[in-house]
Amino acid sequence: MSLVAFLTPSLGLLLLFVVLFLLTGIRYIPNNKIGIIEKRISGKGSIKSGIIALDGEAGFQPNMLRGGLHYLMPVQYAVHVLPLVTIPQGKVGYVFARDGQLLPASQTLASNEKANDFQDAAVFLKAGGQRGPQRKILREGTYAIHLSQFVVLAEERVYGLALDKPEEELFRRMALLIKERDGFNPVVIKGHDDMLGIVTVHDGPSLPQGQIIAPTVGEDPTNAATYHNSFQDPERFLAAGGQRGRQYQALVEGTYYINRLFATVELVPKTVIEVGNVGVVVSYTGAIGTDLSGEQYKHGELVQKGLRGVWSEGLMPGKYAFNTYAGKVNMVPTTNFILKWNKSESGEHKYDENLAEVSLITKDAFEPSLPLSVVVHIDYRKAPLVIQRFGDIKRLVEQTLDPMVSAYFKNIGQTRTLIQLIQDRSAIQQIAGDQMKEKFAQYNLELQEVLIGTPTSGVAGGQIEQILTQLRSRQIATEQVETYNRQEVAAVKERELREAEQRARQQAQMTESELSIVVQSNTGKADLARAQQEATKIQTLASAEAAKVRIMGEGEAAKVKLIAGADAERAARVGIAQAMAIEEQVRAYGGPRFQLTQQVMNRFAEAIQISKVDVVPRVVVGGGNGEGGNSNGNVMEALLTMLLSEKVGADLTGAAAGARSADAEAMRKKIRDGMTGTDQANG
Repeated sequence: MSLVAFLTPSLGLLLLFVVLFLLTGIRYIPNNKIGIIEKRISGKGSIKSGIIALDGEAGFQPNMLRGGLHYLMPVQYAVHVLPLVTIPQGKVGYVFARDGQLLPASQTLASNEKANDFQDAAVFLKAGGQRGPQRKILREGTYAIHLSQFVVLAEERVYGLALDKPEEELFRRMALLIKERDGFNPVVIKGHDDMLGIVTVHDGPSLPQGQIIAPTVGEDPTNAATYHNSFQDPERFLAAGGQRGRQYQALVEGTYYINRLFATVELVPKTVIEVGNVGVVVSYTGAIGTDLSGEQYKHGELVQKGLRGVWSEGLMPGKYAFNTYAGKVNMVPTTNFILKWNKSESGEHKYDENLAEVSLITKDAFEPSLPLSVVVHIDYRKAPLVIQRFGDIKRLVEQTLDPMVSAYFKNIGQTRTLIQLIQDRSAIQQIAGDQMKEKFAQYNLELQEVLIGTPTSGVAGGQIEQILTQLRSRQIATEQVETYNRQEVAAVKERELREAEQRARQQAQMTESELSIVVQSNTGKADLARAQQEATKIQTLASAEAAKVRIMGEGEAAKVKLIAGADAERAARVGIAQAMAIEEQVRAYGGPRFQLTQQVMNRFAEAIQISKVDVVPRVVVGGGNGEGGNSNGNVMEALLTMLLSEKVGADLTGAAAGARSADAEAMRKKIRDGMTGTDQANG
């Protein structure tokens, strides 16, 4: 085999290998990522300082790869794919530069006044950017930052290309410090909280000797070179002459994006001066001014507002964003307040909490304790003078007013006995008020009134009670004498009153008797008239009743007469009718004998029915020789035979005929008489 034939397949494989090797230089970067280029081989050698190779040396290159396909020579270059930096809305990000100029000894944070573009590492380094934590912060947004040159600290994570463990620990501590200061959030001061922010700057030149508060800088917003926008622009703050330390300028309500590595903010309450008070400011900072109190006044200096010392003008009621680290506001009451020399009582202001009753020694060697109350007023225009002399109101009360008032009343007590001290309290109170006003005026105070209480027993104890007991007994005796005198006068008056009352009662009885006579007379007249009216009424009623009886009697007689006539006529007519009926019945029975027989038989049948006698005998006893056994007959047949015998019939007929003739004649006569009477009555 020839050499050419042997080399041809080898060259093909070599060529394929070369092609594949060259293709490995193709790099794809997603659009949400960046590529950090690391050059491994360079003809210019390695960089001498820093980590960014600005002149093509081996190391991290300043340019970055963005989204898309890129070609880099294999082996010579390595690409580190990292995410874009995202700062959420309302948050803050902090930048740490790994390469750049070294920080001077007086500087804490790196200045980016000229090199403020973190998205171009070459521009940052060529413009003199400093390494270390940066003054400039990142607001919300997405940034394509070279993460080998810069490390970005956000609240959720740290963005950067990890190089070694110690550096990672550094960034972790740095993020923890920022979080402790709440540095990933802006400073928010809400209006309803009544708070203000006291700023402490941690960068810039130090304060001069003897100064504790950095003065305000950049107050003119029209001067862009010095205006720092309330510490949100550190470069302008320092350019305007700002110094590190606690700042005099305070932050009020609002939202501030402040680099918390550059400055921290402490929230403190606003100074509130209530109505009835004035605030006297003692300033710890500012220029030294001229004393306004005059050369004759040796108790301190009074300066204009804004200078160091006691301000000559107080703060009126309201709310103030006063930096309490730069001065003190002393509250001075402008309304009347009461100081009580009494251990058991104290005012709300607590100025008199250490005051006690004044111990006296009287002229008669008693040792009472005297409670006092003093009403004081401070003119708001003189309040700075009071603070200038005494520092505060409580010190004024305890170091000046207490010994002055105690000494005055001790002197008063030595000139009077205990009884005089008790009895002359009103006069002593009036005199003390007049005399002590001048003393209070020397201290720029207005004394309104002095009130003296009742003395109490001092060290000896019981003395006041004994004196008061004797005074009470004496007064009771005096009052009893006066009471007896008044009772005597009252007894005389009572006797006169009784007499007058008795006369009044007798007069009343006389009046009542006279009225009774009149009333009885009127009553008798009324009774007489009533009796006369009653007699007339009775007479009238009797006459009416008699007429009524007469009329009724006459009517009743006529009625009876008419009824009797009607009854007689009716009886006559009934008798005639009955006679005619009887006569017709007799005639119908065939004569009186038959009628009598019928009546007897009817009565006999009724008797048998009532007595229940057997008409037919149950035992028949025969006798004689009659035919057919009936010769004897029965009782019924014997009775009927007897009744129907001719003899009975003859007797009855004769008697009946006679009776009938007599009865008929009598009836006819009665009828004729009755009819005659009836006719006469009707006639």
